[in-house]
Amino acid sequence: MTTFTLGGDLPVNRLGFGAMRLTGKGVWGPPDDHDECVRVLRRLVELGVNFIDTADSYGPFVSEELIKEALHPYADGLVVATKAGLLRTGPDEWPPLGFPAYLRQQCEMSLRRLGLDTIDLFQLHRIDTKFPAEDQVGELVKLQQEGKIRHIGLSEVTVDQLEAAQNVATIASVQNMYNLSVRTAEPVLEACESQDIGFIPWFPLAAGPLAAADGPLQRIAADHGASASQLALAWLLKRSPVLLPIPGTSKVAHLEENVAAASIELSDDEFDTLSKAGSAPPGSGNPA
Repeated sequence: MTTFTLGGDLPVNRLGFGAMRLTGKGVWGPPDDHDECVRVLRRLVELGVNFIDTADSYGPFVSEELIKEALHPYADGLVVATKAGLLRTGPDEWPPLGFPAYLRQQCEMSLRRLGLDTIDLFQLHRIDTKFPAEDQVGELVKLQQEGKIRHIGLSEVTVDQLEAAQNVATIASVQNMYNLSVRTAEPVLEACESQDIGFIPWFPLAAGPLAAADGPLQRIAADHGASASQLALAWLLKRSPVLLPIPGTSKVAHLEENVAAASIELSDDEFDTLSKAGSAPPGSGNPA
């Protein structure tokens, strides 16, 4: 795998793992197969994945607890990123809460659940419009100054929001929805690329009509002896060196298929064909 250095000092393999799927239906409660999820986490380290993205709201708390159970004490070089800023009031419900004291509490709780002294990358899950954005980011800066956070990231922001946050903190990453068929975050990606900020695309496997039986994704996938989802990941990895896709799963077999996508090399013509065929409709799905 190719690598990217988060925040200037955290090298990670660019194909990471999103830990949202290690939960029950609606990202609520425990998974159907706890032991298989533990196997997934241990297998991903064996496969060379060293960047795991989670959040306090996944479960809630379930994903972080599973990561600690499966992987603590953590291998050298393994980066576990988490987030705070979304409440869970039920399955598939994600109201934002950016009250600074709440963000501090959730950071402290994530440190405990993950068994860490410092969280390598702590991301504001959403900017809450009920509170000044600078107060939300500013609280993360205080936690960073206290040594509880190494780097600060944002999730689902515009270019203007990114720039405003940069007046308060050094931003190491942005996590927005972005995939082959949903590219509304293109301006944010370009801003990140110009500044060497990591861009973590959530919902990375979505391909929409491109994945139809007679679509370009399936045709090119067949040429590579690969699946459509593997090609969707390969396209992201070729699109920009700052992109860090985080496909998630609760099955070892699916994990292995996703990781194998890192070895697929698209030609420039194949990349251009898929890029031109893709569209950018409004996306849907659970928050990442």
